[in-house]
Amino acid sequence: MGEERLLEQLIEALRCLPGVGPKSAQRMAFHVLERDRDGARHLSTVLKKSCDEIGHCDLCRNLTEGTRCHICDNPSRSSSLLCVVESPSDVIAIERATGFRGSYFVLLGKLSPIDGIGPSELGLDLLKERLETGEVTELIIATNPTVEGEATAYYLQELAGKYSINVSRIAHGVPLGGELEYIDQSTLAMAFSTRKPLSK
Repeated sequence: MGEERLLEQLIEALRCLPGVGPKSAQRMAFHVLERDRDGARHLSTVLKKSCDEIGHCDLCRNLTEGTRCHICDNPSRSSSLLCVVESPSDVIAIERATGFRGSYFVLLGKLSPIDGIGPSELGLDLLKERLETGEVTELIIATNPTVEGEATAYYLQELAGKYSINVSRIAHGVPLGGELEYIDQSTLAMAFSTRKPLSK
């Protein structure tokens, strides 16, 4: 009886992961118990250590084990170019896909009054302090093209405008290699509304 309750607890605990429903959680639980107990023990050790020791960077709010992340601690990164993203996973995506050598600021969310998420929840007071130093010359807004992401981008643009900082927004639209007939309507509409002239 106790074993069943513990198994149910394990299945329920696995459901905290994104995209994991009851069936997926059950499959995972049975897999680790029947085929990979050593892997599960290692996972639990690393998971506990990560939860205990990983926090947020004092400067950019990215995930880090120390007070400053490896990007903010890197003297070869430009502090004049500041890219604002919604989450630490966005930092990883940009680092992998581009040659960007500036700095970041991680909002850890987006403005959503209906969910009670305002400027203070996004650490915008900390961002304001960075902009006030005069070190940042360009603010690159890389929020997602959702309603909340666009509202956040507008707020950031207004904030940067108070300090006469150049603001740019990453492009959204048709993906490289995409075919127009398969592009969803909102993406195609965005691509048309943000079109740019070709140089002659």
